[in-house]
Amino acid sequence: MIIGQLEGYISQAGKIALQKGAKVVHCEDTDQAIGALLNGKGADLVMIDLKQKIGEFIERLKVERIHIPVIACGINNDARSAVRAIQQGAKEYIPLPPDAELIGALLAAVTEDSNTMIAGDAVMKEVVKLADKIAPSEATILITGESGTGKEVMSQYIHRKSKRANGPFIAVNCAAIPENLLESELFGHEKGAFTGATGRRIGKFEEAEGGTLLLDEVSEMAPQLQAKLLRVLQEKEITRVGSNDAVKVNARIIATSNRDLESFVKSGGFREDLYFRLNVVNIRLPSLRERPTDLPALAQFFADKYADANSMSRKKISAAATQKMKSYGWRGNIRELRNVLEQTMMRSDSLNIDRAQFEEVLRDAGIEHVSPEVLTPDEDMDLLKPLAEQVAVARAANK
Repeated sequence: MIIGQLEGYISQAGKIALQKGAKVVHCEDTDQAIGALLNGKGADLVMIDLKQKIGEFIERLKVERIHIPVIACGINNDARSAVRAIQQGAKEYIPLPPDAELIGALLAAVTEDSNTMIAGDAVMKEVVKLADKIAPSEATILITGESGTGKEVMSQYIHRKSKRANGPFIAVNCAAIPENLLESELFGHEKGAFTGATGRRIGKFEEAEGGTLLLDEVSEMAPQLQAKLLRVLQEKEITRVGSNDAVKVNARIIATSNRDLESFVKSGGFREDLYFRLNVVNIRLPSLRERPTDLPALAQFFADKYADANSMSRKKISAAATQKMKSYGWRGNIRELRNVLEQTMMRSDSLNIDRAQFEEVLRDAGIEHVSPEVLTPDEDMDLLKPLAEQVAVARAANK
């Protein structure tokens, strides 16, 4: 999505993006852009003119729970405005006139995480084999596994391998949205449906038309909403909040959960009929400790990614550091490994990541040495909160 005139370079920037394989939507201002996004015009990236109200736009995205990276654009001598845009939440600044290679790199960066599937371990190879087999079908898929194992990455992988690859991929985190707002988020609402509903909003089911809808952590959905979701899956239609009219929908459903859903069903926490409707095909993602031969490649990938994103020299992870990594249980799985590698890269002053640097990060983050074999799938997964907070503070300081 491009917002504004980009100093007269709007057509040139759009043409470059189209040549790179992107679909382009042009909006005159931020109000028009918000309206388009609320009415189902999805976007993976926003390029916005520095003359627009960037701070207000980014705050509105937060309020509407729309997660899109925002790139500010302007004439190359407007340094003060560029800095202000970054401070207001823009991810990057592009000087105009637009550079084809730079725009191509940004578009590539947006899709890098979803395009990366490291699966050298025999256990993970079997998982990818199953994903490749069922991706072209229309079957509903339930992806299970511990927190941090990469369930959303697998969902995006399946979407790209499906017949719906040219359609949108829309994700909604059922655990992150309050119960009273989740119904509107999924099914949309009409103007005046409730306090604050100042206009019609298209829900995620309609936004995912012709593509894939990911219901992340579906097990955390309230029982009343579970019943409504079951009806949607059965009837292939939704009813917006505040409306009596049914709307047909056409989206493939992928759901994820880090719970033992069979046990959760038995305890009454999740509807059995909804569980069977979602669990047409089950893909269980292994924990990181179940795929040890992938650990070195994953660690180096995250180290290189952090270096590239921060214009740093790439650093090789030493054999001693790699060996030490293998002795940890990684209760937070891939997400935990990624955070540790980013923190290590942030602190490292040498050309390589050695064992001492790695151990220092683990120690400061309060991560105790735990042998992989003593961990169980039910262990607490919130181990890296202090480290995540450190990383957030450091990134804010760098800006």
